[in-house]
Amino acid sequence: MWKGAAVFLLGTLAIGWHFSYNQAPVTIPTLPNEYWGPGTSQPDPKDIVPFKIDVKKQIIDDLHKQLDRALSPEREFVKPLEGVAWTYGMPSTYLKTVLQYWRNEYDWNKRQTLLNKYPQFMTKIQGLNIHFYHVKPQQPKDRTLRVLPLLMVHGWPGSVVEFQKIIPLLTQPTTKRNFIFELIVPSLPGYGFSEAASKPGLGPSQISVIFKNLMERLGFKKYYVQGGDWGSIITSSMAALYPKQVIGAHGNMCFIDSTKGHLLALLGAYIPSLVVDNEHHSKMYPLSHHFSYLIEESGYMHIQATKPDTVGTALSDSPAGLAAYILEKFSTWTNPDYRKRDDGGLLEKFTMDELLDNLMFYWVTNSITTSQRIYAENFNKANRALGIDKIPITVPTACAMFPNELLYRSESILKERYTNLIQFTHPARGGHFAAFEEPRILADDIWSFVYKNEQLRTKPIKKA
Repeated sequence: MWKGAAVFLLGTLAIGWHFSYNQAPVTIPTLPNEYWGPGTSQPDPKDIVPFKIDVKKQIIDDLHKQLDRALSPEREFVKPLEGVAWTYGMPSTYLKTVLQYWRNEYDWNKRQTLLNKYPQFMTKIQGLNIHFYHVKPQQPKDRTLRVLPLLMVHGWPGSVVEFQKIIPLLTQPTTKRNFIFELIVPSLPGYGFSEAASKPGLGPSQISVIFKNLMERLGFKKYYVQGGDWGSIITSSMAALYPKQVIGAHGNMCFIDSTKGHLLALLGAYIPSLVVDNEHHSKMYPLSHHFSYLIEESGYMHIQATKPDTVGTALSDSPAGLAAYILEKFSTWTNPDYRKRDDGGLLEKFTMDELLDNLMFYWVTNSITTSQRIYAENFNKANRALGIDKIPITVPTACAMFPNELLYRSESILKERYTNLIQFTHPARGGHFAAFEEPRILADDIWSFVYKNEQLRTKPIKKA
């Protein structure tokens, strides 16, 4: 047994050495400014138009009719199994609670006003109308702070709603820092009020081109980027493709997909100390436990990566179905232990209004189908062949590994791609939706990273 394990480890180390020292240099591709709008390519107007959310009354009236139908005595949901809580998905008993609140207590007019609190705009880039918040900072009266642009990008099944609570934490001055942030928070194409592509192929790498062009349109030559979920993948692509523009990248779901990274993770199953410190060993091992959890939680991904329009049609036809599909993720991805609770732990980190705000971004724009297509575009052969996720990121980066994130990767593994990782933290609490769950913790982590990087950028060079 031990002889076999020793042979396996030696083989793993040999392969890892091969990939460390014998890989050909990576060439950074130049992605074109493809036209994603309908019909033939048209030049984009350069105007940036103020925007406010203003949903037609007919849409809300129709939603109420559908909720009434779902809640009618004649309409009975299938009863959940006894004692399974949320392990089979969102139970119909709790779903009814959500639908009753949505229909009878949720006030869209009031919530719409809150969502319009920060300035929003539209501009057309590569044929698509892109919606974004653009929030300028508050300068103190007694001093002038340096203003640093920060692009913040959400993922699925989230939206720009996730950032409502963190925006003021980053745009209001602190006594400890001589800088402040100017925030640009776009909706991904096909999400919420951003227009969806009319042609196939718009994956994370191509969205990184759109967002680079958005920042150029706004006049920013250099800027920071931050993201979680798809936002992390998109901003990492921006850092890899545009190192001259991206000053630094902060992610709360840092990810690496490489042969060496997988081999190191496998090696750690036998010699953990080579890969991860003892304090965080249980976040990666035993591999069988974490692999089983990922299998359990990734069924949605296989559907959306292959047939997004099929499931999207069902979800866009039923507010009850949309609520069950999305809110289940806000339970299990916030904390896996919430699956064992009858209420799914939904209101531990969020209010019902906040959760429904996010649902409304999908419902009133009919964007659940188009939001899911990013999975199919990410995993298609053409996108994988680009190898963007294999390009080393040389700009300064930070990774905040929240304790209930879906996947943990140690600092030693991440450094293969994030070659200039200057901050790697383990926040005290939080899960996949960090900005939504723990805005103060995430904001502090961003402040800390940018402060470190600005110190390095402005540090005088010593003469020989």
